[in-house]
Amino acid sequence: MDNRLSEKLKNLRRNLFQLDSAVIAFSGGVDSSLLVKVAFDILAKQCLAVIGSSETNPQAELKEAVQIAQEIGVNYFVLATEELRNEEFAGNSIQRCYYCKTELFQKLNSLAKERGYACILDGANADDGLDYRPGRLAGKEMGVRSPLEEAGIGKEEVRQLAKELELSNWAKPSLACLASRIPYGQKITLESLKQVELAESVLRQYNFRQVRVRHHQTIARLELPKEDFPRLSGPVLDEVVTKLKELGFIYITLDLQGLRSGSMNEVMDSADRSITAPFS
Repeated sequence: MDNRLSEKLKNLRRNLFQLDSAVIAFSGGVDSSLLVKVAFDILAKQCLAVIGSSETNPQAELKEAVQIAQEIGVNYFVLATEELRNEEFAGNSIQRCYYCKTELFQKLNSLAKERGYACILDGANADDGLDYRPGRLAGKEMGVRSPLEEAGIGKEEVRQLAKELELSNWAKPSLACLASRIPYGQKITLESLKQVELAESVLRQYNFRQVRVRHHQTIARLELPKEDFPRLSGPVLDEVVTKLKELGFIYITLDLQGLRSGSMNEVMDSADRSITAPFS
């Protein structure tokens, strides 16, 4: 570990040491896993990792989050959220993430007060501000702190530190919630979320580790890293098409631009991206 990254880790630990106790929003991804690991080493039983459970998150991710929490040794709690019942979320405007995170942080706030925890933390890192993320506003409104961001730790540095601290998921690909696969303006339903979850599960059965199935009603638009394109051919291609059609898709397409984070935001212009709150 170089001196610069070592200093950032010291700053992270110093900031966490100043806390009496904390509830941490824990997804099982690398960012929140690193935060939970470092916080647990300092706060021990005064740290609670809370795993959100809802239709917008794959069940496999919930199981993996529980597994990582157990590996770290932290106390954890699975919290059910119900953002799909919120019509403002289900309507799928460009502020969708704001409503989702508001639901999560409100429940975390109630849990923290009920159990006597002093603050709420999330795993946002220093690079997260580079993309359109209206959910971050919900965190700011609720007083949620982001220690990785505060310490200036970016995504690749998160992975380096996670590997250094021997977290088993240090190389895990980033994975946004299932709702991010549905274009803005297209209503989010339980059926469409399940279609996406099952479709991506099909691709992973063929060892495509990084995959997004974008749900355009009857069309499934597959995003894979370009280097994986050659593997989607022959019998594998035929089987994938058959299985996705069995899930209800009529047309199966491959996005020639390849996998990219936040591709659904490409339809937005600069005015859309400047929006900071749903009621401004």
